[in-house]
Amino acid sequence: MGVPLKAPPRGLEHFCCVPLAHSRLHPITTWHGGLYLFVLPLHILFPSLSSPQGIFVLGLPFALVQSGYVGLVLLVLSAWVCNHTGRILVACLYEEEQRVRDSYQDIVEACCKGLWPNWPGLGGWMVNVAQVIELMMTCTLYLVVSTSLLSDSLSGMAVPRSVCSLVSLMFLLPCLLLTDLRPVSTLSLLCSLAHILISLLVMLYCLSRASSWSWSSLSLSVDPEDFLVSVGVIIFSYTSQIFLPPLEGSMEDSGQFNAMLGWTHGAACIMKTMFSLLAVLTWGAETSEVITDNLPSDLRPLVNLCLLAKALLSYPLPFYSAAEILQTYSAVSLYSKHDGRGVSRPALLVRGTLLMTSYLLALLVPRFSLLMGLTGSVTGAAMTLILPCLFHLRLRWGHLTLRDRLIDVCILSLGVICSVSGVICSVKRLVEGL
Repeated sequence: MGVPLKAPPRGLEHFCCVPLAHSRLHPITTWHGGLYLFVLPLHILFPSLSSPQGIFVLGLPFALVQSGYVGLVLLVLSAWVCNHTGRILVACLYEEEQRVRDSYQDIVEACCKGLWPNWPGLGGWMVNVAQVIELMMTCTLYLVVSTSLLSDSLSGMAVPRSVCSLVSLMFLLPCLLLTDLRPVSTLSLLCSLAHILISLLVMLYCLSRASSWSWSSLSLSVDPEDFLVSVGVIIFSYTSQIFLPPLEGSMEDSGQFNAMLGWTHGAACIMKTMFSLLAVLTWGAETSEVITDNLPSDLRPLVNLCLLAKALLSYPLPFYSAAEILQTYSAVSLYSKHDGRGVSRPALLVRGTLLMTSYLLALLVPRFSLLMGLTGSVTGAAMTLILPCLFHLRLRWGHLTLRDRLIDVCILSLGVICSVSGVICSVKRLVEGL
């Protein structure tokens, strides 16, 4: 697998806060690759990268309450499945031990080659559509989280939720003028350190309440619709596939990629399971959609304000990337023709449309868990479970054993079932809540 390192796909430097943009000059080690995959998403959840952690981990305890003991099994099983699909996706980058592809989009185009002769770029176009949808949904989730946190922090003043949503939107208006994400990334990283501390604080608080723990809130019998929505939430928390091809190409020794992927998924699985289980044992059926809402009233405002800052500072990352994809495909120049520095009017129009779309969606769909479940069921399941198995079967069929084929078919079938049923249940619950 020793091949020349290539530059990451267009825009990846924004997802990765620059390090991978220079990976061809400074290849990363196995340790740094694993640390990057495990720690970076703690300060940015980027659906185009499908980062496995982030602020949305705070919704996992509620998903566990909804899914019961089966949810515990699912947290572990999802880690193994996502680890497997990550490995087979990277295997699709190679032909005869030579790396011939660089990105998720390259794999899609290789699989679709010859299927639509009149539309040779259709495969890449579909990937970008899926990316924009997932990015847009993540922007909406950040707005929903921001609104909830701000509303809870100002609960003593009885401020309407719609006003809190509008205030959050006002803070995000500078996104329209962004031309460089580095300052935002730095601030977001600092807020992420606070996020890690808050997660530890939640776990320590739960441990201090060990004497009142109860397993009664976890059950083997769960509501089927609640369970299917929870499946989408759990899948969404593990997605990282679209991020893996450039990461593997940035490693000094790509032969260690599978080992790195294994221990990062294992560590993430342990942390997520512990975090979710401790919260559920502490608060039981009263577990909130955002777990910090369960903290004592004297502690909650400070914690919520820290998370609010993180959510608002994380929003520009998926927003900028979605805008860049749309601007590229619509041939819209980012910079103004007059001074070459300011944002052009067409770019402002694209960005303004994206911002208002996420704002309106946040107003229409205020349920954090349902929106997160819908996102996981649509793009999360497709990009993480379904497509990697399809790619592997199509591109590597002749090299696969019967066991490999059966595993891929099982994961593919499971992904389709979870995706379709999860979308139906999530949409049904969302419509009922309107």
